[in-house]
Parts: sequence; structure tokens; C-alpha cells
Amino acid sequence: MEPLAVPPPGALQRLRLLHAKHEGRVAALFFAGGFVFDALAVGRPDSWHMVVQQALYLAIVTAVLTQMFLRPADPAPEGQSAVKRWYYRYRLAILSFFLGTLLNVYTLFFFKSASLMVSFAFMLGMMALLVLNEFGAFQRLGLAFKFALLSLCGLSFCAVVVPVAFGRIGVDVFLASMAVGCAPMIALAWWIRRASPQREPELRRQVLLPFAAVLLAFLTAYLFRVIPPVPLSIPFIGIYHGVERTKNDFRLSHERPAWRLWQNGDQWFRAQPGDRVFVFFRVFSPTSFADEVRLRWFHREERGWAAQDAIPIRITGGRAAGFRGYGFKSNYSPGEWKVQVETTDGREIGRIYFTLEAVPASPRRFTVDIQ
Repeated sequence: MEPLAVPPPGALQRLRLLHAKHEGRVAALFFAGGFVFDALAVGRPDSWHMVVQQALYLAIVTAVLTQMFLRPADPAPEGQSAVKRWYYRYRLAILSFFLGTLLNVYTLFFFKSASLMVSFAFMLGMMALLVLNEFGAFQRLGLAFKFALLSLCGLSFCAVVVPVAFGRIGVDVFLASMAVGCAPMIALAWWIRRASPQREPELRRQVLLPFAAVLLAFLTAYLFRVIPPVPLSIPFIGIYHGVERTKNDFRLSHERPAWRLWQNGDQWFRAQPGDRVFVFFRVFSPTSFADEVRLRWFHREERGWAAQDAIPIRITGGRAAGFRGYGFKSNYSPGEWKVQVETTDGREIGRIYFTLEAVPASPRRFTVDIQ
């Protein structure tokens, strides 16, 4: 008697087998998918839609990680409902997707709120977490590493949202945001201790120690000014020969050649006698936000960048394109310059470089941009 032929697996079964074979790669794909998805969908940090979305994602990640902590081994599929079987099969992918989305949101927020060097370093750190999570050493850390990622996302959420609520930034506001960020993790640890007191050693090792390490890293990074001054950001900054304010707009005069598309205004500034150098910028700040920034000028000398003037400018929030401001300098010398927009405690929001060349008086024609 010939053996019965085994029918080939259906499309759904082949998909399940493929997922089981490449579960780690699928999780990484979902993680990266969160980055791509939110890069397209991320909005203003003070948008209630964004705040609610982040809070929901944090709640989902917290619930999944707590369930994985209390029940680390998957139960036998027999007797489980279809929903539970689906959840246990894909919970790692779900967790990776929401963590990836949250990390992407905060990478973008921090990237927009700092100069390239600071923001690029922060983004590399975020991407390093994504890559290192796929190496064996970090996989063996298991839940401790995932709770550390949750802690990073939770503290980043508070570092963005709490200043929006206060309407300003500063050391006291940052410390308040860290205190708010501690509350959910303390409440979670208290609940786990009551629900499963015999697992207190694992609670300290896998939940509380990772959170304490991330909190310490946040405080250290703030002390050394590595954390950008969210939610402020500079969407635009440029160098001009003239800035004229009209009723609704600013008229910016420059003589930049059309082919220098990568420059904003006259970043190669040809200064004739009597010219003033104008810096025009837009600062995004949330609605009801009121604070002060400083426009700080630097000139490159033999020993490096030498600080020149610092002009305080009061900003208010709410405008979608950002608060518009400018400053100018009448006394200058040829050479390389940079202008930084900083918070009152010296945290850089944005910068621009330009080269100034002294030229004799001659006829010229300016192009006018409207902002």
C-alpha cells in the first residue's frame, strides 16, 4: 500500500513557517518598519495626536513587557483561543514595531532640536541600539535590555512633553520631567512586587536596574549638554545683507548665485563698506511657549573660535512655521564666522557658518526672499 501523499502547505502555513525560521530577522524588520513609518507620520511635539499616540504606544510596550516578565515561557497552544495563540506567536514582533516607532519619534525630535554634531551622535546612539539588539550578547540580556529601551522611551517622552506643559525649558523643568518619568516605573515595580513577591530579585535585575542606568545616563547627558533642548528647534537660519520687516512678512536681501542651492542667503558674504551682516532664523516652539534664546557670534582665530557678541531674543510659540527673529553685526573683520542660536543656559539649538570677504564698493543687485 502506497503512503498517502502529504498535501503541500498553504500560503498561510508557509508564511508561519517562514516567520518561525526567521523570527529574529522578522523582529528586526518590524523594528526598522517602525522607524520608516514614523519618519513619514511624525508631527509637532505639542500635537495632542502625537502625545496620545506616544502614550498609547508606551502603554502597549509596558503591557507586553510586563506580561513577558510574569510569564516568560510561551504556554502550550492546546486549549488557547485563536487570539492568544496569535499574540504569543507575534508578541516579539509587536514589541519590536512599537519600540522602533517610539525610538524613531524621539530620534527625530532630538535631531531637529540640535546642531548636526549633537543630533547626529544621538541618532547614531539610537541606531546602535537597533543593531546591537540583534547580536547574541544583547539577546542574552533579554528582558533587561528591552526594559532599558522602554525606560529610554519613557524618559524621552517626558523630556519632550513636560516642557510643553510648562511653556519653557530649564534645569528645573528637565528635573521635573525626569521625576514624572520615574513615576510609571515605580508604580509598575510596586504592582509587580504585590502580584508576584517571589520574583523580587528578577524585578530588581531586569526592571529597576536597567531603568536606574538609563536615568543616570539621561542626567549625565544633560549635565554635559548632550541632550538637545527639546522641544525647541531651528527649521531655518540664513545670512543676509538686509532684513526688512513688513506687516506680515520679512523681506530678506541677498546676492547668492542661484547655483548655490545648498546655502541659505549669503554664506559667502561680500561685505562692502558700511554693510551690516544679518542673521535671520525661525525657531519652532510649541503653542503657549514663551522663553528667551541668544544669538551668539564667533570668529575663527588662530587659537580657534573666539566668542564675540551675544544678543538675547525673546521668542513665543504657536506659529506653525516657527517664530521669526533676526540680529545683525556692524563691526566685523574678514574671515570665517559662525552664529549659534542657544538657550539661556548655553544649549545649542542650531548654527550656521559663513565666510566674510571685504570688497570695495561697486554696483550690485540683490535678490529678495520672503519669509
